[in-house]
Order: sequence, then structure tokens, then C-alpha cells
Amino acid sequence: MKKIKVGLIGYGLSGAIFHAPFLKASEKYEIVKVMSSNQEKVQKDLGDVQIVDSLEKILEDQEVELVVITTPNTLHYDMAKKSLLHQKHVIIEKPMVIDLKEGQELIQLAKEKNVMLSAYQNRRWDGDFLTIKDLIEKGALGEVSTYEARYDRFRPEVRDRWREKPIEGSGMLYDLGSHLIDQALHLFGVPQFVMADVFAQREGSEVDDYFHVVLGYERLRVILHSGSIVKEQGAKYKVHGSKGSYIKYGSDVQEGDLLKGKSPLDADWGRDHPDQYGHLFTEKDGEDQKEVVETLPGSYLTYYEKVHEHIRQGKPCPVPAEEALKTIEMIHAAFQSSKEKRVFFLHDK
Repeated sequence: MKKIKVGLIGYGLSGAIFHAPFLKASEKYEIVKVMSSNQEKVQKDLGDVQIVDSLEKILEDQEVELVVITTPNTLHYDMAKKSLLHQKHVIIEKPMVIDLKEGQELIQLAKEKNVMLSAYQNRRWDGDFLTIKDLIEKGALGEVSTYEARYDRFRPEVRDRWREKPIEGSGMLYDLGSHLIDQALHLFGVPQFVMADVFAQREGSEVDDYFHVVLGYERLRVILHSGSIVKEQGAKYKVHGSKGSYIKYGSDVQEGDLLKGKSPLDADWGRDHPDQYGHLFTEKDGEDQKEVVETLPGSYLTYYEKVHEHIRQGKPCPVPAEEALKTIEMIHAAFQSSKEKRVFFLHDK
């Protein structure tokens, strides 16, 4: 089947670590052009690929079918709109956009041009999250009553980077919150209300670096948390249901392996360390049971495999833009809840 030729926009952490390795590893894609000012790094990683200094030089190339946008959040909307107008399929690094109306405009434009618009919510393919999804679907936990996911770091010093500057779309909620919210919506759908505490906790911080978000459903509460001053981290996930609980420590291994330069084609790719496997706590005949649950292998490559199937075979898009925009809606609701110090009901919009 014909390869999808790709124009990669940006070659910072996102482009170089979270996109290029998978496009390079797959026989279904070919990166033909990269927009970047870091020519040396691009050539070292990707060889003879053509390096350009503007988006237009990629959009004018009739061979390019897919544009992958990995630039700072403030540039997503404008670059995606131009790409869609040139009838290119588009993947936008999360968060898809900052403004809801701009997101809606992009979705409508993609429909008019009959092209794909997707957000790169790769954490749907974290091994620990896939394991939780599997346990819920199999009914191992029964009816889920509480779902708690944390994304903590120990970065007490403010860094000099755009994500920590007081500009639109910066801060922890847009960054790590996009992952946690997308996972929750993927499992449970849109909540009835959002209740949040979002603020700058570190001295000198100009953007939010802490959040505690509660998504409220009928009989379910989803708790999403992130802090930047957490030296000793607890469980990453705690999921409680009518039949038992699942507790998981440690994080998915793929990001660390990517930073080490490992290939997604390695035989052990995405496999968790046995000492980090989660535990399932249940009860049988009045006796407490504790079972080690082997973590399912993570696979960010699956996202790109499914994108290829969508473009070439018309199969479902792995992360439709409409779903990605729901995440942005929850982020806006969380900021409003925190600012007004109240529960924000979704019908209040």
C-alpha cells in the first residue's frame, strides 16, 4: 500500500521524540519535509530529509498528504487552518487548540475539505492506561465508583521555556492535564460537572503548576491531579469499583525509552518493569485477594497505525478532533471553576 508522505512541522521535544521515531519506524509513512531551524539535529536523526524554513514550503508540495504540527500551542490553530485549506490531513500535538470556537472552525473546515483532523493524544496507548481500560471492560472491578490519576513531578525551580511563560495555552493544565482529561473522557464520557483548584504553587511561577480536578458523574467521581513539588510520588492510578480496586505505581516506560534513543521496533518495546506491575484487590468467599496484574504493553505506534488505516481504508480515526475538543472544553471549565471557586456544571456554558 502506498506510503503516506509527511511534512513534520517543528523538531523540538515533541517532534523529535514523540513523532519522528514512530513515523520513521513505520513502513507506512515517509517523512519528506521538516520545518525546523535545527538542521544538524534533523539530519542526524532523519538523514537526507528536506529541511525547510516555512510552513508554506511544505503545503505547496503536492506529494505531502499529512501535516504533523508539533509547534507551541499558540501556533496550532493558524497552522492547522492553513494546512486544511491546502487539503492536507492534519495531526496536531495536544492540546489541539486553545480556543473552543477556533477548534469548531477547524472541525468544520476538515469536513468541507474531506480530510482528517486529529489530535495526538498518545497517552491513550500508555501500558498502564490500556491495562485499566481492559480491567474495566472485562468487569474485573465491577461498577467503577472512584477513578484517580496523578501526573506529579519534582521541578521546584521555574524553567526558562515557553510552557512556563504567561502566554495563552501555557501551564500545567494544558500540558499534563490534556493527557489525564483525555484518558478520563475516553473511559467515561463527558461529566455532569467540573470542580477544580488550579494555581501557581512554586515561588516565581507565572503559570499554573498545580491542579486538582474533579469530574462528576452520577455515581462516579474522577480525580485528576498534578503537582510540580512532589519528590516522593505515590500511586499513579487508583481505581475503585464494586468488585475491587486496582492500584498502579510507576509510569509508562515509552517516554523514558524514547529519550534514551530506543526504537519502537525493539522486541521489548512498551513492556513495563515487573516490579512496577499493578495489583488487583478483590474478595472471594469472605477472604481478601491480592493479584499481580501484568501491565499490557504500551504502544504509541498504534496511533499512527490507526491513522494510516483511517486515511487509506476509511476506518475510524483514533482520536477524532471532536473528542480532542471536549478535552479543551473541560480545561476551560476547570479554569472557570477554580477562578470562581464553585462547581461548574456543563450546561452553565
